[in-house]
Formats: sequence, structure tokens, C-alpha cells
Amino acid sequence: MNGLGGLNKSANGVVIGCVQLQLPTVVTPEDLKRQTQVIVDMVAKARRNLGTMDLVVFPEYSLHGLSMDINPAIMCRIDGPEVAAFKAACKANRIWGCFSIMEFNPGGMPYNTGLVIDDAGEIQLNYRKLHPWVPVEPWEPGDLGVPVIDGPNGCKLALIICHDGMFPEMARECAYKGAEIMLRTAGYTAPIRESWRFTNQSNSFCNLMITANVCMCGSDGSFDSMGEGMIVDFDGAVLAHGTTGRVNEIITAEVRPDLVREARKGWGVENNIYQLGHRGYVAVKGGAQDCPYTYMHDLVAGSYAVPWEEEVAVTDGTSCGFPKPVRTFGQRFDDAAE
Repeated sequence: MNGLGGLNKSANGVVIGCVQLQLPTVVTPEDLKRQTQVIVDMVAKARRNLGTMDLVVFPEYSLHGLSMDINPAIMCRIDGPEVAAFKAACKANRIWGCFSIMEFNPGGMPYNTGLVIDDAGEIQLNYRKLHPWVPVEPWEPGDLGVPVIDGPNGCKLALIICHDGMFPEMARECAYKGAEIMLRTAGYTAPIRESWRFTNQSNSFCNLMITANVCMCGSDGSFDSMGEGMIVDFDGAVLAHGTTGRVNEIITAEVRPDLVREARKGWGVENNIYQLGHRGYVAVKGGAQDCPYTYMHDLVAGSYAVPWEEEVAVTDGTSCGFPKPVRTFGQRFDDAAE
């Protein structure tokens, strides 16, 4: 059930629009300003397109394109003009929006940042990508965790970015913190198409969580992004899917967070988000609540190492033209130079 793409909105529904935005080329501050206006205009189109829409979602790299350029002149700040324009657009059109920026970081490499802005023009969610797509991406590892907020129509909302969604732990973290809807924005290109599809469905089903996912679309002359807007219900069923690759198409569906809550409370079989911490509750009261997973213990202890650790061939970005890093996580450039 998707309410005919949101045309028929229920009292408990949240209508989401995923924008398969044309992949831009952004080199100069003038390019950045021009692309900012493209996104602002698309917010207005989303409102005109569907009066019931609660949330419009733009892909990762929708502002900067796929060049991986870290030129400070085109990096953004949370209090900068690009974000101000997005805030004004949401307020003017009375719609929530999810946006992507590459955020200036004075102490290190830029952050790949996602923002959710409410229909009054206020930032409600600020997330920095935890898992950059190495070795291709130069972005600083995120340091803000995975926030979950109160979203439109009372839903619990989270955001992850692109490669984050290939780690089951990311979707699980969102759900564990209460998210009923998880957004996944991306710049993926066609070779990732099948992985994109089945991980979106798996992230939903394994966590009884709605996911709304969208990539950039079209070509910039070098890269071909795939669009692939996908809105997936909590049982893994695809509610809406942009399979045509048409640029600037908005893929829409109504989703029902209240049914997520019902399933999480009422399901027995396959209530996996609950059962992870209550193993075998038929046999033992409350289930086993230990942590039998070695990788979790090792991560906490700072000793994570796969059995083939010493044989891993790619462990920095030199294969993609980036210098070998000398800083440790959390260390600033100026501290590392001393």
C-alpha cells in the first residue's frame, strides 16, 4: 500500500518524495551558487508536484557532483549561504527536506554531511557520513554518531549516506535508536545497482523499518549515476521504484510509521530487531542477552582485525590519487604536523 504514490494520504501517513536529481558538474563558487538554485527550484517543484508530500529527499552529491574536489572555495558551512537557501526553500514551501553538502572542516578533510530541515526552515538532523566509500572518497570519518529525530507527522526519522547502507550495523543502529523511517542518500553509479537494491530491502526487513533511498541520476560526462529511487516497506516489499533512470523524476509513496510500530510490538516470527538481544526466548526466560559476537567485542576494545588483516591490499587512498594519511582519527592537521 502506497496511497497511489501519496495521492491518497491517510491520517497516519508520511508522503516521501525521492528526487533522482541530474548529476551536476561543480568546479567554481559560481557553479555552486547555480546548483544551489537548482535544488531550491526542485523543492518548489516537489511541492507543486504533490500537495500531500511531507518530505523531499535529495541524493548525496546533489550540490557538489562526483568530482571529489576538496577545494575550500566550494566547501559549505552549516551557517553558509547554501544551507540558508535550503532552509528558506523548506519554509517557503512548507515541506521537510533532506539535503547533502560537503562541509568545510578546518582541522581535517571535509565532512560528507546530510541535513534534514523541517517545514519551518529549522535544521532538525545533522549527520556526518560514518563510512566514506574508500578508497574513492576523501571525506573525514563522521564524528556525530547516528541521530534519530522526530520527523513529519510524528515519525521517528534517521539518515545514513550511500556506502553506510552496505553495513548492516548502520541500519540496525538507526532502528535500535527508534527510527521508523531511514533515509539513504547516494551518488552510486550503475555497477552498484544490484547491491543497492538488495541492501535497501534487507535493511528494511531485518529491522522492521521503512527505508527511502535515492541516488543521483544521469551523466556529468564522466560518471553515470543511476537514480534508482526506492521506497521500501518494513517487510522488505518495494512500494515505489524509479527503474527508468529519468533525471529529475520524483519517486513518491505514502508510508505508515504506525504500522511499523504495530509490527515491532506484535510480530513473533522475524521480529529480528528485538530478537537479536533475546536469543532463544522460548527455551530460556527473556532469551539469552549476552553478546556472542567476537567482532563487537573487538570493536569496543579497539582491536578489530579480520583473519586476513595482513593480506588486505588496499588500506589507503593512494590507488585513487590521494596521499597516504598521517593523522589518526580525531587528530587535527596542525597537531599531526608537530
